[in-house]
Amino acid sequence: MLIMGKREDFIIFYEDRNFQGRSYECMSDCSDMSSYLSRCQSCRVESGCFMVYERPNYMGMQFFMRRGEYHDMQRMMSMGMMFDSIRSCRLIPYHRGQFRMRIYERENFGGQMYELMDDCDSIQERYRMNDCMSCHVMDGHWLMYEQPHYRGRMMYFRPGEYRSFMNMGMSGMRFMSMRRITDMC
Repeated sequence: MLIMGKREDFIIFYEDRNFQGRSYECMSDCSDMSSYLSRCQSCRVESGCFMVYERPNYMGMQFFMRRGEYHDMQRMMSMGMMFDSIRSCRLIPYHRGQFRMRIYERENFGGQMYELMDDCDSIQERYRMNDCMSCHVMDGHWLMYEQPHYRGRMMYFRPGEYRSFMNMGMSGMRFMSMRRITDMC
């Protein structure tokens, strides 16, 4: 959608599969969709990129969505678990410029540190690093995955300091690969 020469990113959520039932069009972050829809079982990303979450307030399992149609969220397999409904979503702004992130072996920026400016499909192979427990995203937006080669559960990171992944509700989850969100979607 273009508004006064500027592209507006938006996603349309539907209560039922195959784009049926009530719908809700979203052009920004939405922390709780329950006031708009009783459930969300399909969606259409018209433009832009979004992270969708299984629980309100950007909690629970996350899934990265780019332009396209997602006709059945219950069948969308995410890391071997069913992703049955969307309860919140976050717009990922398009980033122009360089990407920079520092990853740390320990919480509170302790242990080994490496700076990334591009994707890393395995921190074990590239850096001989077994754990990533904190990070500082200086530039760009990133997806971090629990397994090498961009597999497993993922988490969205925007610019900021993340001193402890465990304090963010990711107990037992460790990140082994990282990817820049470069899509203009």
